[in-house]
Amino acid sequence: MAIRWGSYKVKGFHDELIRVAGRPRPAAQALCKYLRALKDPEIQEYKAAADTAIHVMGVTFRIYTEEEGAIDRAWPFDIIPRIIDRREWQQVEAGLEQRVQALNLFIDDLYHDQRIVKDGIFPESLLADSKNFRPQCIGIDPPHRVWAHVCGSDLVRDADGTLYVLEDNLRVPSGVSYMLENRQVMKRVFPELFEDYNILPVDDYASQLYDMLASLSPRPGDQPEIVVLTPGVFNSAYFEHAYLAQQMGAELVEGSDLVVGADDIVYMRTIEGPSRVDVIYRRIDDLFLDPEAFDPDSLLGVPGLMRAWKAGNVALANAPGAGVADDKVVYSYVPDIIKYYLDQDPLIPNVPTYRCINKPERDHVIANIDKLVVKPANESGGYGMLIGPQASREECDKFINLIRHDPRNYIAQPMLNLSTAPTLVGNRVEPRHLDLRPFILSGEHTYVTTGGLTRVALRKGSTVVNSSQGGGSKDTWVVDMETD
Repeated sequence: MAIRWGSYKVKGFHDELIRVAGRPRPAAQALCKYLRALKDPEIQEYKAAADTAIHVMGVTFRIYTEEEGAIDRAWPFDIIPRIIDRREWQQVEAGLEQRVQALNLFIDDLYHDQRIVKDGIFPESLLADSKNFRPQCIGIDPPHRVWAHVCGSDLVRDADGTLYVLEDNLRVPSGVSYMLENRQVMKRVFPELFEDYNILPVDDYASQLYDMLASLSPRPGDQPEIVVLTPGVFNSAYFEHAYLAQQMGAELVEGSDLVVGADDIVYMRTIEGPSRVDVIYRRIDDLFLDPEAFDPDSLLGVPGLMRAWKAGNVALANAPGAGVADDKVVYSYVPDIIKYYLDQDPLIPNVPTYRCINKPERDHVIANIDKLVVKPANESGGYGMLIGPQASREECDKFINLIRHDPRNYIAQPMLNLSTAPTLVGNRVEPRHLDLRPFILSGEHTYVTTGGLTRVALRKGSTVVNSSQGGGSKDTWVVDMETD
């Protein structure tokens, strides 16, 4: 027998499937029993079937190397799913809805009255130094007063089982296509498990995304023309751009495919002539969106796009300027933001965070840098950070200098003992660390994906889950035990 749960060692971490050696959590019992019955050849057959499905479906991700440039690689996928009980998920869902509601109120306030600044809850100096605050957006009222229409909040669990929000992604969050493809792969490889388990679906995401985008249209009542604006085939997330456009039945366009007319209306160039565009799901960063308003050298955007948006003739999702809340220093204020706008305590806590902009906290970080994780305010993908317990003295000294030079740009957090889940390594299962990125859609209504994208650090002992740095993924099952 290839998988013996009695020899699976949790080693002091909270494991998502196994409580103690040989004892699965209630929601995982049927899965663990099924896997225990498999022999080595069967496991390899299932693994090969998953690899084949990923190849046939064309599921890839792009990385960049100095030696070879852009490389497309097959999506790294583990066939053992992560399982979450629906009752727990309902609490997570409520916490995510609360968080995104408060963040949208915060963003809207910053571009209007700035009450939270005037009331002394959020420091004016942080806003003045924000790299993602866009003065061009002041006074604009997007539909439903929503700015972050698609949010991906990363969740992690510590050794004691406490669930935290690690960060919020509100600019152009990616990864949802892999969540959807993971489910399709598992259905192909393990159709029998979907008969035995009551696994809540994720397949409706594309229709939910379409409905949310349609609710933003400046021409309500008409069939909206929705497009997905991509930087092009060389972007690392191009697979996702194309996938979502295809799933929604929307046009995939580049900046050169769009033009803003003298009437401040956006048109798409077609062989039949110009066609009005109502909603743009943009996957281009703010500064490249419109060379008239932002970077004049940008060849990716559409001249005049901001004029059309300000005039209310086109909707942009996510709205320009939403990234002001996508800042790890701002993240540390989210509990205060929730309390200020909603008069509620956060349903999901933040990871305890030290703000290097405050001298006492900065001094603590510098004195304990070998015990902490230090992160820059606006980097993503796991880049530009220091994992103190794994860093050399030289690396620690480098970050001390960076912090002293620009304290506004850094926060620090304790090194969490991220939860693990059984992951296939050869013919055996071993614990690997993971996180979870659910996606929240906000428009006329709010929708939270059932589960999300589980990213797993495939390297033993690693806590870096990003695919560009050796991470992979699992399907995420939210299981209804009451009707199972």
